Parts: sequence; structure tokens; C-alpha cells
Amino acid sequence: MPAREHTGRRRNEAARRAVLDATSRILHDEGPGALTVGHIADTAGVGRQTIYRWWPGRAAIVLETATDLATREVPMPDTGTVDGDLRAFVTDTFTAAGGRARPLLRGMVAAALEDTDVAAGLARFTARRRAVLADMLQRHDVVDVADAAPLAELVYGTLWYRVLITDGPLDADAADALTDLLLRIVDPQHGG
Repeated sequence: MPAREHTGRRRNEAARRAVLDATSRILHDEGPGALTVGHIADTAGVGRQTIYRWWPGRAAIVLETATDLATREVPMPDTGTVDGDLRAFVTDTFTAAGGRARPLLRGMVAAALEDTDVAAGLARFTARRRAVLADMLQRHDVVDVADAAPLAELVYGTLWYRVLITDGPLDADAADALTDLLLRIVDPQHGG
């Protein structure tokens, strides 16, 4: 007889969504200090046991919330051009990170500093986001795998620097400026 993959109850998608939305709302409105399992449960309208059944703790909820947000708000663009795709990707990434996700990202980093499991989860989260950008650049044949990594570091280095250090803007103007720089790197003839 095959082993069961999951021993707990199946997740109820409405309850899962309520927990993720509550986590995002608490971090945005009240900050990471207010994020407790009890507060998440109360805000989401679910029992604490539901949360403990599905997540090992707050940090895992924060990671899943960030992953969910990134997946929903920063899809792989397909405009037909490297300029359009890169501009859409950087703009969507910055817009998401500069809005409700900013406190979520800060909370992930704070939790990662104290918990190696969270640090590993954060590393997986950031690797997936970098891979989306690398795949897009490779799809347009503008860079190979090795060259995509430094370009992703420019995007995410800028993002994390503004989220964690300067609290600088992550808006359309910032995205356009960075996209123009990236396009000049991958195509020196671009823009002039």
C-alpha cells in the first residue's frame, strides 16, 4: 500500500486565503510585532488549530504569503519584446514590493535572521523569483544562463536595498530607470 503524502486534513482554500490575506494585512497595518498566530487566526476568522495544522509557525505563513503574492502579482510577462517583457516584469515586481508586500518582505528577512528554516525558505523564494527573470531573458535570446544571474542581482539588489535600507521608492519611475539600464547592458545599442 503506498504511503500517504499528507497526514492532516486537506486545506480549505477559503480558509487558506483568509490566513494569507490576514497575514498581509497585519504586517502592512500593524507591523511585524503584531503578527501572532492568535492575531492571524482572529483576523482571518479561523481557529488557531487550523493554522497550526497547516503551518509550523508564523514564519512559514509569512513565506507562503509572500510566495502567493509574488505569483499572483508578478506573472511572467509575454509582450513579444524583451523591452516590453523586462519593463513589465520590473514594474510589476517593484509595484508589488513597494506596496502591501514591503512589510511582508521585511518580516521575512527579520524571521530569516532568527530561524535557519525560514532563511532556507527565503533563499528558495528569492531563487524562484530570479529564475522567472532569467527564463524571460533567455526566452528572448538576449543572455545565456550565466549572464542572467548578475542582471537578476541588479533587479533584486535594488529592490532589497530600497526595502531594507533606504525605504526608497519602488514605483514606475524607479522601474523604468532600472529597466533602461538593464536594456543598455543586454543591448548596448538600446536607447541611443
